[in-house]
Amino acid sequence: MGPFAAIRAYHPSAHITLLTTRPFAELAGACPWFDEVWLDDKPPLWRLDKVLALAGRLRGGHFERVYDLQTSDRSSWYFRLLGKGVEWSGIAKGCSHPHANPQRDFMHTIERQREQLAMAGINKVPPPDLAWAEAVPGRFDIPGRFVLLVPGGAPHRPAKRWPVERFARSACWLVERGFTPVLLGTNKERAEIEVITAACPQAVDLGGRTGLPDIIALARRAEAALGNDTGPMHLIAAGGCPSVVLFSHESDPSLCAPRGNVTVLRRPSLAELGETEVEAALDGMLPAP
Repeated sequence: MGPFAAIRAYHPSAHITLLTTRPFAELAGACPWFDEVWLDDKPPLWRLDKVLALAGRLRGGHFERVYDLQTSDRSSWYFRLLGKGVEWSGIAKGCSHPHANPQRDFMHTIERQREQLAMAGINKVPPPDLAWAEAVPGRFDIPGRFVLLVPGGAPHRPAKRWPVERFARSACWLVERGFTPVLLGTNKERAEIEVITAACPQAVDLGGRTGLPDIIALARRAEAALGNDTGPMHLIAAGGCPSVVLFSHESDPSLCAPRGNVTVLRRPSLAELGETEVEAALDGMLPAP
């Protein structure tokens, strides 16, 4: 969010197109920084027809400069698809504005992107700010005080998940303190959400029902949030919600922890993290019952 705002401020009259993937389309369309949002279905290299179609669309955009904020092997490959004559900020070999810091992989994402943009001439990058989303309407009328729980995460990285039974017990603890647990996740987390609702019937199940703008609206109203190291927790924290985020050996909070009113708890294995410590961290954020 910070780099998006910085790029728009640096190019106030430019026609700016964001290339992103389908899960982020709704949120991207609501952002104030882009004139267009294009979807990238990330065609496999063996689908030559789709790769050629993507290359044709990119070249047809007649872009003067690209800011590659993903800086992956795949996004760097798009530098080749665009052909010569386009300025490029990123790590693609031969690009005009490389992020030429050999230690870049050891920097927090926010500092890394800030330095990347400075090397491209953009010296002022604000912190992530979702003030523009204050008009996002809340679709869910949850009475009283509530706390967001995010028990899921990337399906292929189960070590990043705190045991769901502990989420369930913490949900019951929240109810005892007078707060309603609100469960967020996709349909892929259905099993985890059902474990929690079985143990804590007072929990509100919003699994599979929230888009990213909904999460922003909920974060603005929630008293706090508890979750694994997963995308929605970054959005919740950026929305200003006091958050407890749980990390295992699978990811390094010094490189990718959400910023803001955030408490990070980390163990080599999240099975080693008990409810007592998690609830104590939450307790320090919650208002008096």
